[in-house]
This record gives sequence, structure tokens and C-alpha cells, in this order.
Amino acid sequence: MNNSAANTGRVLWAGLRALLVLTVITGVLYPLAVTGIAQVALPGKANGSEVKVDGKVVGSELIGQTYNLPLKDGEETPAPDLKWFQPRPSNGLGTNSVNTQYKLILSGATNRSGDNADLITWVKDAKAAVIKDNSVKGYTVKPSDVPADAVTSSGSGLDPHISPDYAKLQVHRVAEKNHLTVAQVDKLVADHTDDRILGFIGEPRVNVLQLNTALKELTKG
Repeated sequence: MNNSAANTGRVLWAGLRALLVLTVITGVLYPLAVTGIAQVALPGKANGSEVKVDGKVVGSELIGQTYNLPLKDGEETPAPDLKWFQPRPSNGLGTNSVNTQYKLILSGATNRSGDNADLITWVKDAKAAVIKDNSVKGYTVKPSDVPADAVTSSGSGLDPHISPDYAKLQVHRVAEKNHLTVAQVDKLVADHTDDRILGFIGEPRVNVLQLNTALKELTKG
């Protein structure tokens, strides 16, 4: 009995020591090493791909965000601030949608089928709003001009990008609201349009936060 208890004790102590050593190695030393290497080699990406303006973090280039006017009394959803380029809808436009404000905790799709009545209504309302908001003096948006990403959300609801077509559709409105020329804003979009990765992966895209950051710098001048 004594030998059995002693053997059991030695096994338990050996297991406990192994647990402590592995905990220190894999739970402390390894994460610290990886974090240190990342901070030296890829500091921007390691810290969440932050976008800064005047030294202040305004967001991440990996996560979309809204550009809205302050919420008024009686409003459930704030109106978009039309002096900025607008992102794609974040999982629908109605009160029953999963995520309307790019909230990280609600990331996900609406999972509604293409013939869902609510989804069809949201898309029609979004299309009408895009046409109305972006039609300015001398430039009228036609229904056929509205790209799909202007009225539908991404799978995550957090996509920070829009298509070049949607960005260009907003150029006249942004130029008018900011007292800039169409040529100035059009060049801004062209300068911030990313091509396909490696020339064949994905689609051309425009990061809305980076574009609006550049727009803010342009309006300062």
C-alpha cells in the first residue's frame, strides 16, 4: 500500500511539474515571443491595422464603420452624413436585421433567402435611397447604375470595402457636399482603388475608411 501510494504521488508530482512547465512555455513564453516578433516585423498588422488621423486612432482598415449624422429625437436609425463616402449596408436596413451599425459582436449574415419578402423590401428601399442621395444637380443616378454592394451587406456585415462602381457613383454627391470638383474626388477614388490580389484573386475594391481619411485631408487644403 505504501509503495503504491508513493508511486501514485510521484506520478502526480511529475504530471504537475509537466503541466507547470508546459503552461509557462506555451502560455507565457511562446505568446510573448510571437507578440515581440510581430511588434518588430509587422507592428501595424499586429496592432489591428489601425488607421490614424492627427495621431488619433479612427478605426481599423479591416472593419467597416458608419458615417452618420447624430441621432435626432424620435429617430431609430440615424441618417447618413452625405459629405462622406458611405459603406455598404451592414446586414440589412430594417429593424429586424442582424446588424445595422457595424457592431462587432453581431457579425454575421442575415441568412435570408433571395425571395424573402423582408430582404426584397430592404433592397428596394436601399436602392431608392442610393438614387435619391446621390442624384445632385447635373447628375442623376439611374436604377441601372446602382451596383449590388450598394444595397446588400457582406457575409460578415463588417466589410470595410466597397466596389469602385459604388465609390464612383458617390463622387458627384461628395464633391458637391465638400465644395470640391468632380475631378478632384474622382482622382481620390482612383488613387484609393486596390486591384485584385496578385492580379487574379478577388475583385477591385476601395477601403471606405482610408478613402474618407484622404477626403478629410483634401478638404483641409
